[in-house]
Amino acid sequence: MSTDTTASVSTHILDTSIGRPAEGVTITLAARSGSDAEWVALGGSATDADGRCKDLPALPEETTHVRLDFETETYFAKKKQAEAQQDAPRVRDSGAFFPEVAITFAVKPGEHYHVPLLLNPFGYSVYRGS
Repeated sequence: MSTDTTASVSTHILDTSIGRPAEGVTITLAARSGSDAEWVALGGSATDADGRCKDLPALPEETTHVRLDFETETYFAKKKQAEAQQDAPRVRDSGAFFPEVAITFAVKPGEHYHVPLLLNPFGYSVYRGS
């Protein structure tokens, strides 16, 4: 929850290769207070069955930049294993081209930032949602 002196962040992931939420993706959150400041790891969580991460840590006061790190390699490895067990056809057998996705963005106090990740094994896209 954002306050007058802090911002807040939420995210969700849609696996566009299957048109479904990406469950079980580990996400870590880091923040800093200025372009020259060091990143401070705040903690993280994992996406639920709806692809949402509802319990990211609160941002400290004076946060100006946020980084979300998505651990995509493990997600795609599990997905590949599940497909192999189902004998599902594969277009390519290369796993995740992007083993992780790091999204960095600027924030202002009092604002909420929802940052969805649209993900597939060979690309991704993000945007500021609502």
